[in-house]
Amino acid sequence: MKCSVRYAIVSVAVSAACVLGGAVAGYLGVFDPVLTPVTQWFQQTVQSHNNDIENSTAELEPPHESVSPFYVAATLDLTTVPEYSGSPVVEINGNQPEFLPEQLESTEAFELYSPLDHLGRAGVAFACLGPETMPNQSRGDISMIEPSGWNSDTYVFIDGGFVFNRCHLVAHALSAENANAMNLVTGTRYLNKQGMLPYEQQVISYIESTGNHVLYRSSPIFVGDELLCRGIQMEAISLEDNGAGVCFNIFCYNVQPTITIDYATGATSYEGASNSEEVAQLYVLNTNSMKYHLPDCKTVKDISPRNRQDITATPSDIRAWGYKPCGVCKP
Repeated sequence: MKCSVRYAIVSVAVSAACVLGGAVAGYLGVFDPVLTPVTQWFQQTVQSHNNDIENSTAELEPPHESVSPFYVAATLDLTTVPEYSGSPVVEINGNQPEFLPEQLESTEAFELYSPLDHLGRAGVAFACLGPETMPNQSRGDISMIEPSGWNSDTYVFIDGGFVFNRCHLVAHALSAENANAMNLVTGTRYLNKQGMLPYEQQVISYIESTGNHVLYRSSPIFVGDELLCRGIQMEAISLEDNGAGVCFNIFCYNVQPTITIDYATGATSYEGASNSEEVAQLYVLNTNSMKYHLPDCKTVKDISPRNRQDITATPSDIRAWGYKPCGVCKP
């Protein structure tokens, strides 16, 4: 049975606790004793809010580690993460996830999603994933959700056209979550496809082949009041085999090569490549194979129309977008 519980993992505002407390407490109570400390915390939170409703100067404290270590989320100091230098991901902590020992003791499936903060930003998503959390039908429409910092800027050289995707913190293929705003952030196509997807596919393949479970945490990292996260920290470890099948701790950069992003607002602009000596000319892009060709290359005729983009650009620009030169025409 899949348990999808939505509430704050690290910190919750009084108003959020009041709105969510009753419903969440009801859900959580089903899964005693593991979730009981959080249930109690929500009950105490709501009662405290009711007591202070006319004199609401008191600040709400989140559940302490001693009360509920199961839900303490790791925090990443962005100053310790190297600047983006061409690779979509970088390993954190020697690629070792930073879960607490208590979090590794059970293989019972669950999903936890932080409520949106005062700026409408998603927070940490934490889950124990297995066959029971995976979908049995195709993903539904999520276009009605506009995560913080969302815009629809398009550039012809980007696979799919759009700079930004609605990125699931926990992939639909792992969680069966569709239009859950607490599981969606505004992320670049590069973040989604080159950064997160290979690791999501690793977890999917492992669960499908073994039937085992993976403890999984996805943490969007914001700076101040910026509406776009600078990236997403992904941690995972397979439980039944103590990490032999899946074990990683990475940071995926929320960047799009040759595009300048204003993380405060989500606005974008094209910056181009740095090699000013190259001359722009016409090339044909295959957005599926991520190869670029000369227009007269004999393989161009085999490119599906939906995957073909004709563009005038420099080779440096095109390589910066993630494309590789065709091995036949050698552009």
